[in-house]
Formats: sequence, C-alpha cells, structure tokens
Amino acid sequence: MHPYELNPGRTPLNWHHVVLARLRGTWLWREMSVPLEFSQRLFAWAMGHVAQHYDALLAHRKESLLSGIHGTIVEIGPGTGSNFRYYPRGIHWIGAEPNRHMHPYLRRAAESVGLEIDVRSSRAEALDLADQSADVVISTAVLCSVDDQGKALREIRRVLRPGGQFIFMEHVAAERGTVLSGIQHAIQPLWSCLAGGCHPARDTQGTITQAGFAPVSVERFRLPLGPIAPHIAGIAIRPSANLPA
Repeated sequence: MHPYELNPGRTPLNWHHVVLARLRGTWLWREMSVPLEFSQRLFAWAMGHVAQHYDALLAHRKESLLSGIHGTIVEIGPGTGSNFRYYPRGIHWIGAEPNRHMHPYLRRAAESVGLEIDVRSSRAEALDLADQSADVVISTAVLCSVDDQGKALREIRRVLRPGGQFIFMEHVAAERGTVLSGIQHAIQPLWSCLAGGCHPARDTQGTITQAGFAPVSVERFRLPLGPIAPHIAGIAIRPSANLPA
C-alpha cells in the first residue's frame, strides 16, 4: 500500500502512519485492548519494580524541586511513592491515585519514611479537593497518561492557591520530523496498553505553557530511556485570584 492510498488529500504520510494502518484489524491490534483491571494490576506491579531506576535518573532534579516545599501538597498519580523520600517532614500530603492497585505500595513507602498520607482514588481531571486548597501540586510522569491534559491542568489550577506551585517532571514528544518522533507515534498503541495509558508523543510542554500559569519555568533534557528520552522539568505558578481558575 502506498502512503497516498491512506490519504485522499494526497499529502505524503510519515512511515509510522503506514505501520499503524497495516496494524489495525490484526490480532495484535485486538490484543492491545486488554481489560482495564488487568492493565492496572500489571502497571502497578511493573512500577513497583522499575520505579527505583527512573527515580535514580531524576534524583538530583527531585531534590532541587521538592525539598523546599511546604503546606498542603497534592500529588497526582503518585504511583508507588518514589517521591516520598524527597519531601520535608511536616507537610500535609494528599495523593490522587485512580489505580487502586498502587495504594498498598504507597502506604508501604509512606510508612518507610514516616510520612502520613491521605490517598484518594480521584483522577487528575476530577480532583476531590476544594478550590484553592493546595500550596503545591506535583506531577511526575503522569500527564502522559491522563485522558484529557487540558482538563487535568485546569483542575490543578483550580485547587492551587494564588501563587501556588505546580511542579512537574514529565517525558514529552520528540521534535517533529525526527526519527524518534516517528518511533513514538508508531509504538503508541502497544505502549499505551502496556504502560497504563501512556502516550509517548504528547506535547506536554506546549499544553502546560498554554494552560494559564504564569510564570512557567521549564528545563528540557534527555534521559537514557529510548523512546521516552525527551523530558521536561519545571515550575508553573498559579496566577493571582482575580484571574479565572
């Protein structure tokens, strides 16, 4: 099949579009639709075994960004609690973790560092929190897997107090037109199935900068993680109360 046959406008398609078109309808494509319960259980188990490696790669950035926080801290998608060891004592920590299979890992990790936690099953797009009730919201490799990034970021702004910090460390899309960008798009269906709904090619940096935070400080860097090598880390500030949340 020639790329033009997939596109009535006769605009040449990238090779990964051709791969996906051939994959649709095959047994492999159908197998990617694993039941949600099994996918969540598998992802929790995997995170429990690989989170330490990822945490080590981000350790110095986590120490810099997380060690000085205080007050009420909301962490979306905290997973297995790999951030707990960077938090100062005395904070009030609330976790929004919709995957209930992560909760036992979180409680064990919190107990190991002496941190009291409040774990909730709410999603990032619908946080079970009052307006302007958080001093800091934290996201580590979470915005890649939420259903609606824009809605999640609006919720983060809503629960942050004026001047509150949104601290993020996320893997992001490679530059358009690069080989890595093509790979990210090609592996998307299988990757999402195996990695808890993760989308490796999301322009998370662009979405954050357009979400109404001001100012936004972003560092872009790469980690030795193959298709999810491109990363960002930074802080976005919730603007003053006279702006819409």
